Amino acid sequence: RSGAASKMSILGLKKKQPKTFKVKVITMDAEMEFSCEVKWKGKDLFDLVCRTVGLRETWFFGLRYTVKDTYAWLKTEKRVLDQEVPKDSPITFHFLAKFFPEKVEEELVQEITQHLFFLQVKKQILDEEIFCSPEASVLLASYAVQAKYGDYEPNFHKPGFLAQDELLPKRVLMQYQMTADMWEEKITAWYAEHRGIARDEAEMDYLKIAQDLDMYGVSYFAITQNKRDTDLLLGVDAQGLHIYSPNSKLNPNKSFPWSGIRNISYSEKEFTIKPLDKKKDVFKFYSSQLRVNKLILQLCIGNHDLFMRRRKVDSIEVQQMKSQAKEEKARKKVERQILAREKQMREEAERAKEEMERRLFQLQDEARLANEALLRSEETADLLAEKAQIAEEEAKLLAHKAAEAEQERQRIEATALKTKEEKRLMEQKMREAEQLAVKLVEQSERRSKEADHLKQDLTEAKDAERRAKQKLLEITKTSYPLTTTTITGGDLALGSGSMRIDFKDSDMKRLSMEIERERLEYVEKSKHLQDQLKELKSEIESLKLEEQQQQAGVYSLRNEARGYPPEPPYMPHSNVRTTLHAP
Repeated sequence: RSGAASKMSILGLKKKQPKTFKVKVITMDAEMEFSCEVKWKGKDLFDLVCRTVGLRETWFFGLRYTVKDTYAWLKTEKRVLDQEVPKDSPITFHFLAKFFPEKVEEELVQEITQHLFFLQVKKQILDEEIFCSPEASVLLASYAVQAKYGDYEPNFHKPGFLAQDELLPKRVLMQYQMTADMWEEKITAWYAEHRGIARDEAEMDYLKIAQDLDMYGVSYFAITQNKRDTDLLLGVDAQGLHIYSPNSKLNPNKSFPWSGIRNISYSEKEFTIKPLDKKKDVFKFYSSQLRVNKLILQLCIGNHDLFMRRRKVDSIEVQQMKSQAKEEKARKKVERQILAREKQMREEAERAKEEMERRLFQLQDEARLANEALLRSEETADLLAEKAQIAEEEAKLLAHKAAEAEQERQRIEATALKTKEEKRLMEQKMREAEQLAVKLVEQSERRSKEADHLKQDLTEAKDAERRAKQKLLEITKTSYPLTTTTITGGDLALGSGSMRIDFKDSDMKRLSMEIERERLEYVEKSKHLQDQLKELKSEIESLKLEEQQQQAGVYSLRNEARGYPPEPPYMPHSNVRTTLHAP
């Protein structure tokens, strides 16, 4: 019974043990979970991941896990659970490139292989595990943008479209005082130059630039040199082994290419590198951690195997892969060309459509404008017809006014001729009157002189009479008694003399009266002549005024006939009229 019971208990324990365990595998662009059998080896899990991803170039990759303060690669020949993997559930592995090619364009055949390498190298550059200059960082970023977004389209890729993308190492961003927009502008300038490059081509161009960086594909380990405990760095890559100073990972102090190494031996903490040239010294270095030493040896063996494999003829599998990849690239190239042609044709069709729509809109606008212009022209035609009718009526009116003006002009001209004739006659009369006045003045002066002579003669006669009387009185007084008869005779004589004297006085009076009468007549004639001259001047002035008014009327009629505004009527000033009629 006890034996049977113990057997049943053992069977029960076996049933309770899980037959599977969970694994989470993280690639560069995805996460996968698998349920693995307990007996699975590392190769079983690795092959499952490769099949899931679709990867055939498996020799570059491995499953890496974290152990304490370092990392290790899952061994393919041992069971997964027998290795120092974490005891978590699920167990986390990172599917990464373990070995790097010497020439990416020749060795990376599959597109998925290129893509995984591109993502890993890009992350190493951004995490500053691989040093990259600012200029190369911008160029690499432009290829990464081309691989992600395709061809640059200014209408679609507006400023700020790279704001959420991590494209440059923080060291580069901190090195220059530039804003994110300025960096984006620099990256976009290169990005615009990559038009027409497909995603796989952009990723390959990225890797071709990255493989020339000094830290590309190098795994670094801290070592010490024998007996002196000098701190150094060991670098393992596809080319060979390199020894660096601790502060410089770019330029190695010493290098051992795989082609120049005869043997690498490992004994606990000591490594020995034996050159192929026996004349050269053997190089020894020490690593304190056993786990790190195993990792170094594993990387050395793997890189050396790949180095030797590259120098041999490709296997049938690799040749098939390359042939298939070549055919696939050719097919994709043809597809891209067809797609490019279709895209070009579609863009041309869209441009033609846009052009047709634009032309349609333009024609619609032109038709609308033409209709509006037609309506305006019809309105204008009606308006012009109305204006033409008005203009015709105005023309008739103006013609009528012009005829009236012509008649008035002829009448005024006739009147002007008549006025000129009357003026000429009046001027002639005036000249005759002036001549007559001159003659009268001359005659007056002559008569005045004659009157003066007569007055003088009269004065002389009066003086002679006075003297004769005086003399007669004197004679009378002296001879009065003796000559009575004589007196009588004298009286007779005296009487006759007195008669003569009296006769002379009467003539003088008569003459004086005639002179006075003639003078008065002359004065009246002169006054009458002056009145006539004044009337002639007044008539001449009135004729001139009428002539000016007639000329102004003709000018206004001509202006009206020509369509000019009429001149204001002639309004003589009052003082002119006073001047014309003043004596």
